[in-house]
Amino acid sequence: QVQLVESGGGLVQAGGSLRLSCAASGRIKSINGMGWYRQAPEKQREWVAFIRSGGSTNYADSVKGRFTISRDNTKNTVFLQMNSLKPEDTAVYYCNAAIVGPFALERDYWGQGTQVTVSS
Repeated sequence: QVQLVESGGGLVQAGGSLRLSCAASGRIKSINGMGWYRQAPEKQREWVAFIRSGGSTNYADSVKGRFTISRDNTKNTVFLQMNSLKPEDTAVYYCNAAIVGPFALERDYWGQGTQVTVSS
């Protein structure tokens, strides 16, 4: 089985920074795209950032210039560095990964979520 485990969430004041991590473990042959999503209370889950296996990235307009996604392929881990945080960034953050298993089948996996709260 494959697991994604997130860490790094917490409470921070507006203008502060947090760094989220998401480590994949289990029967992994390779990992293609990895991304971060978030869901605020009473809102739909929204995409935040994406990074391909080669390192190219994309960001939602709402976080561009403030958040940076990166990955360590040797550790099957994706990171989200969040700077200049705003109260509207408050949400549960989820990581997502397209993982190829031992039978060369790709599946989407999700982490359990980590809470980020930004106080004003």
